[in-house]
Amino acid sequence: MITLRRSAERGHSNRGWLDSYFTFSFADYYDPRHMGFRALRVINDDRIEPGQGFGPHGHRDMEIITYVLDGHLLHRDSMGERHILGPNEVQTMSAGTGIVHSEFNASGTEQVHSIQIWIEPDKEDVKPSYQQIAFAPEEKQGRLRLLAAPDEGATTIHQNTRLYVTELQPRQSVSHTLPAGRHAWIQVVRGDITVNGQELNEGDAAALTDEGSLSMTGAGEYGGEALIFDLS
Repeated sequence: MITLRRSAERGHSNRGWLDSYFTFSFADYYDPRHMGFRALRVINDDRIEPGQGFGPHGHRDMEIITYVLDGHLLHRDSMGERHILGPNEVQTMSAGTGIVHSEFNASGTEQVHSIQIWIEPDKEDVKPSYQQIAFAPEEKQGRLRLLAAPDEGATTIHQNTRLYVTELQPRQSVSHTLPAGRHAWIQVVRGDITVNGQELNEGDAAALTDEGSLSMTGAGEYGGEALIFDLS
């Protein structure tokens, strides 16, 4: 079964310095029909104006992943980490017993476009941690590039979930097997992609249950980029 979540149906908030679209209920946007999918709780599509950002704020017992499409984010946290995150990198925090962090646009002239993801952990009160990895753009082109998983090979999260990214040119395809009992969420973050024959445009998403596999193909004039969540 495939359930579509169209971009225009998402929640929306524009504070001037921050323009956000919410795939699931978040902050002032609440829809009981869209509270998450399996362990996936938040996908926020954020555009942050130059020099602006989220001041220090706290989290606990959540796996928080940030993926930047354009621009650069400046990260600071209560563990003493200070890093700049850009395209073709992934940042993962396990909030665990508690962490305070801030995320600001590192540029004074350019907007930053980022995707913030929250995944509910399978255990509470773990020691907070921060991870950031970079990869070559070719690693996601026409293939699945693992970004986060409960085991080695990417940033590590405390949940039986695997997050991939792929970038597909028009008519270029990639597939992924979903064993029995596994589910998938595909979020198109740029361009156009078909998923098991369903056309998805930027901001659209698809939830897959009892499908067995998923097949993605770049569509439109330029193809597209998508995040793929393989969930228990």
